[in-house]
Amino acid sequence: MMVVKTVPTLTITSIKWISMRRFALVLLLVFSASNARGGDIFVNNVSGDDRNTGRTNSISEGSGGPISTIAKALRIARKGDRIILTNTGVPYKESISLQGGDNSGFDFAPFIIQGNGAVLDGTAPIQIEDWKFVQGDVYCFAPTYKQYQQLYLDGKPAKRIKVESRNQLDKLEPMTWDLVDGMIFFCSEKDVDPGNYRITYTAHRTGITLYEVRNVQIVDLTVQGFQLDGINAHSNCYNTELVSITSRGNGRSGVSVGGASKVTISRSLLGDNATVQLRGEGFSKTTVLDSTLLENTAPATYQKDARIEIDGEPISEAPAAQSAQMIRRIPRPGAPASPLQR
Repeated sequence: MMVVKTVPTLTITSIKWISMRRFALVLLLVFSASNARGGDIFVNNVSGDDRNTGRTNSISEGSGGPISTIAKALRIARKGDRIILTNTGVPYKESISLQGGDNSGFDFAPFIIQGNGAVLDGTAPIQIEDWKFVQGDVYCFAPTYKQYQQLYLDGKPAKRIKVESRNQLDKLEPMTWDLVDGMIFFCSEKDVDPGNYRITYTAHRTGITLYEVRNVQIVDLTVQGFQLDGINAHSNCYNTELVSITSRGNGRSGVSVGGASKVTISRSLLGDNATVQLRGEGFSKTTVLDSTLLENTAPATYQKDARIEIDGEPISEAPAAQSAQMIRRIPRPGAPASPLQR
């Protein structure tokens, strides 16, 4: 007896059904990707209010208007969001941290802080009662953090003269300073009290700390006046990009990259930092493209077991100044201590 196997045939109706299901699946994927791109959070440190949602840039929108701090924006942000700062001309006086999934992005939609030329500033004024007379025209001040300090005079890093101990304080010239035994020593003009100057110091620890984030971009932002680093990619920060960044006048470095982080710095300027402009440690890799590392106050690079490449050229662990001088232009002799515009 012969057995005939029948093969099911697709009717027009079933073909249409399959096509509709596939179309619906494509729509679902597109819709999901669109949602995954996140939203915009607007920040305005003059007219914003942290009680708002930050979903529009208009203060006329009531509770939907901009918020006032970057820290609040980071708390309410979700993966793939974009934080947009308004450049009000007034520095944002904050120290912020990006950490984990909510402050990360996707391969196709990074988490972005769009600075629009705004300034993130970590300085604070020294009150007149906090100065103590030492000798002659030399006064001292005890900062909260005892290492890696910067002193600002009229909004710019003051000239620093290195002295070995308190016994050499007479080497300080008028309007210069140094950090000795955890104390800031400042020499004023003859018979002028330091309270007559607009003096600030690096009061906050780090401008931007990144920890275990992925697919992050920080764009068009100036970070200045922090006690340790302007930007610190502490550990496990992957596909992190710093674009059109100026990091200046910080106590240790402009940018520090550590752990196993991988960071790209492009079209940026690092200068006026006290110890080094760019530092790498651990198993990190930093790629620098079309950027300037000034050696006016400290070496361009420092690395310990880390990899740094500048415009495709690897930097060895030779003395930092020598390596950077071969790769990157340095200021002319006699250039001002602070060539960065403010």
